[in-house]
Amino acid sequence: MSASLQVMKFGGTSVGDAGCIRRAAAIVRSAATERSVVVVVSAMSGVTNRLVQAAHRAEHGEQDFIAPLAKELRGQHIAALEALVGDSQARAEVATACQEVVDELERLLRGTALLRELTPRALDVISGIGERLSAPLVAAAVSELSIRAVSISATEVIVTDAHHGRAEPLMVPTRNRAETRLRPLLDQGLVPIVTGFIAATAEGVQTTLGRGGSDYSATILGAALGAQETVIWTDVDGVKTADPRLVPDARTIPEISYNEAAELAYFGAKVLHPNTLRPVTAARVPVWIRNTFAPEKPGTKITAEGMPTGGGVKALTAIRDVTLVTVGGPGIVGLPDVLARSFAATAETRTNVLLVSQSSSQNDICFVIATADEKRTLNALRDAFAPEIAEQTVEHVTTNPDIAVVAVVGENMRGIPGIAGRTFTALGRENVNIMAIAQGSSEYNISLVVEKNSMQRALTALHREFRLHESANPVAESPSLAGKS
Repeated sequence: MSASLQVMKFGGTSVGDAGCIRRAAAIVRSAATERSVVVVVSAMSGVTNRLVQAAHRAEHGEQDFIAPLAKELRGQHIAALEALVGDSQARAEVATACQEVVDELERLLRGTALLRELTPRALDVISGIGERLSAPLVAAAVSELSIRAVSISATEVIVTDAHHGRAEPLMVPTRNRAETRLRPLLDQGLVPIVTGFIAATAEGVQTTLGRGGSDYSATILGAALGAQETVIWTDVDGVKTADPRLVPDARTIPEISYNEAAELAYFGAKVLHPNTLRPVTAARVPVWIRNTFAPEKPGTKITAEGMPTGGGVKALTAIRDVTLVTVGGPGIVGLPDVLARSFAATAETRTNVLLVSQSSSQNDICFVIATADEKRTLNALRDAFAPEIAEQTVEHVTTNPDIAVVAVVGENMRGIPGIAGRTFTALGRENVNIMAIAQGSSEYNISLVVEKNSMQRALTALHREFRLHESANPVAESPSLAGKS
């Protein structure tokens, strides 16, 4: 492990405009004066959404919007550049790079519109344009503060499989490339500013790590380079006991375990990409969640052990935009491979199954997936069970998108009796109907499917039941340098 290396990541809101980038650059300067730093950056806030929408408009043959969009994106980034960088030569270099990327975007969108086809590979390239625009901008802003920085495309460093839209890293070649491409820069005292979210196959074909994947990029690089710690700079104070937009008295958790944080991310907590902690878990590298706009606050430290609260439940989370899929009928009792065939169908479409529940009579199997995957998953299941549906052995394969999943999370829940009982009692008092339940053998969480319009009521009731608003853990020790900004 490199005791002197810190990887830090800045999300879209942290590089949202010139003022935000200037603040992020100051945080980088503070850390870089004391140790080696690698920075991962997202696209400016909202840019990726606009790019994805543009790609789908082009798929339908639209072209009139392309030139205005390109002009708008160029103007947005050049305006920030002019506000941040005084050196005319440096400004000209970044402006030229920006224009080249925007020109490429125009060509990609026009080609998509002419073909009326948007391949996953093309969507990866289009949706990754925002990071390619922001990284040179951030590098120039850091250099303006007398810290030498250089923009690096992650396609040169992070190697993945070829699954476009949700690629997985291949760590051995990634380590090799990180050492070859980034280590010499660090040895020269430079700060690499790396594009988040995007990567490439071993053959150099661009991929993406999934929406929100810049967090993942940071921990991949942290693991590849043996960093001492990774700091995710975002627009919240840390991991909360619940979403403060839904539960106003939610509090920041000073320290949480990898397992707890992973469960929260998996079930909808937006503060982390679900895969973020995978690369650093084996190496036991701490990950910090801190607020770019309040760098004096310590944030949340994510470690192997976390910090016990004594109460079992540490946090709640909920996820909307999910669909309950049910495969059912009396005839499935005698079908021994129903689960295997169901999961084979979802695996074929690369659908992530969040939760599984089965009735004791085995008449119904239900599972929860992202609503975005609903159509193709439903088609795959109906194809998989076509003979049984024709014979009415399987009576139905149905979906219900009007649901939400609420998860009660805590690593110490396994040793404390009564957690499930208190959960059901609290929801019963609020007349929240529970449609399905799942609890893993690890007992890190109890997951409940409720009606979508009951989600906030369920969260508020559980937050109150487990007295999470009263949590008063000692503050975790803040990372030695990032806190000086």
